[in-house]
Amino acid sequence: MPRAHKRKGRAPKKSRHTGQDAQAHRAAQGGTELAEEPSSSSPVLEDIPRSSSAAVSGTPPPRPSSPPSTSTTSGRVPDTRPHEGDDSQGEEEQQPPSSGVTPSADRSHSDALATKVDLLEQFLLYKYKMKQPIMKADMLMVVNTKCPHLFAEILQGASRSIEALFAVEVKEINSTCQSYDLVSKLKLPNNGRVRPGRGLPKTGLLMTLLGVIFMKGNRATEEDVWKFLNTMRIYAGRKHFIYGEPRKLITKDLVRLQYLEYRRLPDTDPARYEFLWGPKAHAETSKMKVLEFVAKARDTVPTAFPSQYEEALRDQEERARVGTAATPGATARARLRSCTCPAASSLLLKSKDICYPEENLSHHDRSCL
Repeated sequence: MPRAHKRKGRAPKKSRHTGQDAQAHRAAQGGTELAEEPSSSSPVLEDIPRSSSAAVSGTPPPRPSSPPSTSTTSGRVPDTRPHEGDDSQGEEEQQPPSSGVTPSADRSHSDALATKVDLLEQFLLYKYKMKQPIMKADMLMVVNTKCPHLFAEILQGASRSIEALFAVEVKEINSTCQSYDLVSKLKLPNNGRVRPGRGLPKTGLLMTLLGVIFMKGNRATEEDVWKFLNTMRIYAGRKHFIYGEPRKLITKDLVRLQYLEYRRLPDTDPARYEFLWGPKAHAETSKMKVLEFVAKARDTVPTAFPSQYEEALRDQEERARVGTAATPGATARARLRSCTCPAASSLLLKSKDICYPEENLSHHDRSCL
């Protein structure tokens, strides 16, 4: 009998996507290689989170999934039916894609662009934290591009991410020297830092709190607030790398600044508390703006919350009516300003530009209107 040959067990092949996944994961983390070796003009960004998507939640960004492998590069589903006498079938399948750009090249470009966006985002937050001017020339050196439209796309992406997390806008404050700054959406002290000194903006946390209160029916218990904040890895009594000690910031600082109301619920033993919007919040923002912030954070639109959207619309209408009623005689003042009569000019100067109702004007003054 022929001698039997034993087959050695073959070790499973290592997935060819492992290296690609690791590389894509590093790119999603914010470009480790680039961040570790910044340019000579760029500060070390090690104390700024690699990805702002993890700045609030504290969790790393999701790992990009590898695309499914295909047997053809043209994107067509291969026809498995037999074709008799079709000699040109193989030649057509071997032709390169008409676009000339492979999916891997397109993916590499997207990864490189995302890395530059993340790097610029870190740079902007670092400059804000250190209270240093943000110059366009420095930003161009950070992203290492001389293409105007590409820089605009990178800056827009970084600005969008910073605005969604910190509720600050990247604005050009001096067109002559092309300098920028991060401007808080609310009039918090120190441009969103709450307390004097260096640090990152607290406006995003405040807008988040206002959103929780609004979504809970314009009042939220302390338990509900902390339950939500815990999902963002923000815990009472535990120092946060952006917000410091969050309980003090929320129940003391923001209450003292009148952005929040923190009051005890009646007939509760032990005592329980709830949060409401403070007068500064009502004055400096609106339910629609807060709803837009919440929707953007959840990657949706305000109309995805029908009841809150209807309430925000009613709030806008009420604000418009109150604004009109708060300026009696505005029409009369506008007419006086447009009038060239010396008496009208004298009246505006004498009243120190205070608007008086039309019935309080003299007969001569009314003739000027």
